[in-house]
Amino acid sequence: MTASAGLLASATPLAAAYDLALVDLDGVAYKGHLPIEHAAASLAAARSGGMRLLFVTNNASREPEDVAGQLTGLDIPTDPDEVMTAAQACAALLTTRLDPGAKVLVVGGKGLVTAVRSAGFTVVGSADDKPDAVAQGYSPEVGWAELAEAAYAVGAGAWHVASNLDLSLPTARGFAPGNGALVGAVVSATGVTPDSAGKPSPTMYRLAVERAGASRPLVIGDRLDTDLGGARGGGYPGLHVLTGVSTARDAVLAVPGERPSFLGADLRALLEPHPAPVLTDGWYVCGGASAQVAGGGLRLDGSGIDLVRAACAAAWAAADAGDDLDPATVPELVA
Repeated sequence: MTASAGLLASATPLAAAYDLALVDLDGVAYKGHLPIEHAAASLAAARSGGMRLLFVTNNASREPEDVAGQLTGLDIPTDPDEVMTAAQACAALLTTRLDPGAKVLVVGGKGLVTAVRSAGFTVVGSADDKPDAVAQGYSPEVGWAELAEAAYAVGAGAWHVASNLDLSLPTARGFAPGNGALVGAVVSATGVTPDSAGKPSPTMYRLAVERAGASRPLVIGDRLDTDLGGARGGGYPGLHVLTGVSTARDAVLAVPGERPSFLGADLRALLEPHPAPVLTDGWYVCGGASAQVAGGGLRLDGSGIDLVRAACAAAWAAADAGDDLDPATVPELVA
């Protein structure tokens, strides 16, 4: 492996270079309740080559069994112990400050309730129960009454722990408010900033790697701010697939802490070598594509995922050197 402007190169397919894939769900394995093209076949091929899969999701509303069942129904056979949810990470974070039996007000779905109880805490339903903490995770059933109870408890001094801070949630119809938007309502009412267990905190990745006993993990995600930010924060290489939230243009403009190590149009990228752009005569060249930053603008030649790689290399190198890049010169790129 060699580094080039933040990107890594792999002469062998990623599924052979890494022993564990930490795979995000929405936007990577599926979108809402719909399959993503090439996802099932690519993950099956990676598994057949010896790569293990562990699905890591910021969704705290469902049980691992439910997630595994959905994946299996989409032709991605999955056991519950191959799923790590933000609910499990949230419960693990609670154990760092609370004693067993402590009272926790849970605002969220059954997955978070189960995880908190399994961690040894007493689940309560009202701020009047004087909870020691509020655990807040996404559920479509969460409404004003539940948010109000959370605000009352946090305002009275309870520790506020969010399963994740995703502002949006991809669905088959578009992007809906995520847990971060609901957490924002409690923050607006209390002025208290919560701790978060989910991505981009690397806590979930660390727990997943420990569970699998892996030595060469690879993070796979569609969101720069959570999936790839968590990978950078935890020191794990990350593959950004362009089937979800963050676009190729977003990757070109990514801040250092959210840059992916690898780029792919979809999960077929697991089965392919990954060339790194090489600086040649002022241009970053990758395959038949090239890019450079000159005069504050991004210049491009070529197409496809190699052009995205070249553009990222050129833009990141310019940013790291303190050169200004006008975002208006960065077009939407198609991989």
